[in-house]
Amino acid sequence: MAQNSDTPWMAAMRRGDFAEAWRISDAYLNDCLARGGPDFTLPRHLQRVWDGRPLADKHVLVRCYHGLGDTVQFLRFARPLRATTTHVCLWAQPELMQLVATASGIDLVLPLHDGPPPTDFDAHIEIMELGHALRIMPYDLPGEVPYLFARNVDNLTLSSAALRVGLVWSAGDFAPHRSMQARSFSPLSMISNIQLYSFQRGPARVQARDIPALDISTPAIDDLVAALRAVDVIICIDTFVAHLAGALGLPVWLLLHAECDWRWMSELRRTVWYPTMRLFRQRTAGDWHSVIEDVAAELAKLAEGRRNADSIVRQEQTKQFDVRPS
Repeated sequence: MAQNSDTPWMAAMRRGDFAEAWRISDAYLNDCLARGGPDFTLPRHLQRVWDGRPLADKHVLVRCYHGLGDTVQFLRFARPLRATTTHVCLWAQPELMQLVATASGIDLVLPLHDGPPPTDFDAHIEIMELGHALRIMPYDLPGEVPYLFARNVDNLTLSSAALRVGLVWSAGDFAPHRSMQARSFSPLSMISNIQLYSFQRGPARVQARDIPALDISTPAIDDLVAALRAVDVIICIDTFVAHLAGALGLPVWLLLHAECDWRWMSELRRTVWYPTMRLFRQRTAGDWHSVIEDVAAELAKLAEGRRNADSIVRQEQTKQFDVRPS
């Protein structure tokens, strides 16, 4: 579905002109077919799999060749795909298998590995090509949200009565411009009535002590789902956790670089992809300070609302035990 650089396709998607993006994708697909079809010698994330033929009434294999966040984002299209096909098999990253099996429209989930797929199929497609194949338009989004669900997982219990705020600050080496240092979140620790929690994984995990934030990160996806559901809001840079929280229908505030990915479009404070997500954008490339200032102002309002709500509850509880004549 996506192209490899800042192209007319990306420009069309950024302005929400999906019809133009699919026209460009059609031309790219026709050129690919004229050169002999899909090239499976390319790195997975560069492979185009679909040959353009209709998928209706077919046994379809959906290959998940991009990142975990890409799989989660485009999995929403399994349901409309299944509405016209006879069978949908998802060949997905092993760590996601149990979670993606909860999505509507999936008949079978198999673990992704090198080599040929271990199942028969009539047609196959890479998961990020589904938008093109189904001719999705902005008004078709977000569809049903949540579309992923925790299964046989108990929610994590956090004892804090304060507003519980989950954080992710680093996307790793894939796109370093999306990341920040944990200490950039320091202004949040100055807000009263909040408790910070870290979902950060990888080498940047140790930075949780710089804020400070309680580390509740976990490599297990099902445990991560339980932890995400235990906080009141997730604040993170553009990475897998943002997509997962959005797909689960959880409140998530996404922090975006000025030159952000095409899927977040331009200038908007909301996204067509996830109804529970708010976008906080850099006004100048590399300036996370102003982004965190905006976040801190909104978070302070949220914490104050929690404080007021708790005060009302305490007053009502006190009245229940006040037996003096009125």
